[in-house]
Amino acid sequence: MKNILAVVLLGLGFNAFGMTKINGAGATFPYPIYSKWFSEYKSKNAEIEINYQSIGSGGGIRQVLKQTVDFGATDAPMNAKDKSEAPYKISHIPTVLGAVVPVINVKAVNGLKLDGETLAQIFMGKITKWNHPTLLKLNPKAKLPNEDILVVRRADGSGTTSVFADYLSTVSKDWESTVGRGKSLQWPVGIGSKGNEGVTATVKQTEGAIGYVELSYAITNKLSMVAMKNKAGQFVSPTVESISKAAEGANDPTAEYTASIVDSSAKGAFPIAAFTYLLLPEKNDDMNNKEIRKFIKWALTDGQKFAKDLYYSPLPKKVAKQVLEKLK
Repeated sequence: MKNILAVVLLGLGFNAFGMTKINGAGATFPYPIYSKWFSEYKSKNAEIEINYQSIGSGGGIRQVLKQTVDFGATDAPMNAKDKSEAPYKISHIPTVLGAVVPVINVKAVNGLKLDGETLAQIFMGKITKWNHPTLLKLNPKAKLPNEDILVVRRADGSGTTSVFADYLSTVSKDWESTVGRGKSLQWPVGIGSKGNEGVTATVKQTEGAIGYVELSYAITNKLSMVAMKNKAGQFVSPTVESISKAAEGANDPTAEYTASIVDSSAKGAFPIAAFTYLLLPEKNDDMNNKEIRKFIKWALTDGQKFAKDLYYSPLPKKVAKQVLEKLK
């Protein structure tokens, strides 16, 4: 009877020992696409359940180092200190590309245009009014009000912040020397919110606000997005296509692609774009680790077709090929 039950369970997609549960945690930036992937993968592999906590890149790195999760997720690559503390070698697996988008809530203003230096000055608290002369010069046709600008930024350790700060440091010497790069910053101004979800909600509810979120959060919540001036001198709105342009020329023989791609010189590129990564401990004798690698192989092949509908850019074919070779 037990043997018959086991056969029935296997036929239903379950093994005799029950379901394999895999736990991960980290970046909020890719949460929409990861949620879709985990759901689709489970529909095809009913015996595998992947639980993911969207707690921010900093939290994801900490949980991997503490070995409380099977995998982590981050938009900001681990630094040398993190790597030295890791109990195992940890690989960065790029999964998709996304964009960090400045978003605003200003009555009767849509399609605002900014350059990198001006954006930096706003987030440093040096431009405090929406009708500041610099903003008027960049947006001569906009009816910008004489209202205070409220900066909304992340309160938690964040890969989204890391990408945003990397861009501002690249385009503004003032920002680089006073604020700099990192997942957590000493912010000169603003109010903090947790996660892309928190910043999205605060901007949406607060007139006069400006914040930064991952593209899918901006689109699904119908926030007004800022067109940014890129290195080629073009004002570019964030789209799947303009994100893809930012990855042109990306090359990394280690197949980890952890080099920054902000402020791309490619025509049509949105300048605040980045890869996002799964953090995979190299534990070849671990059953969950083997199952994660099977999932990643699916995500980098069949799973890529879901990226565009959720406003992420699929990996360039060259990149996906290199990463799959590394997984072997």
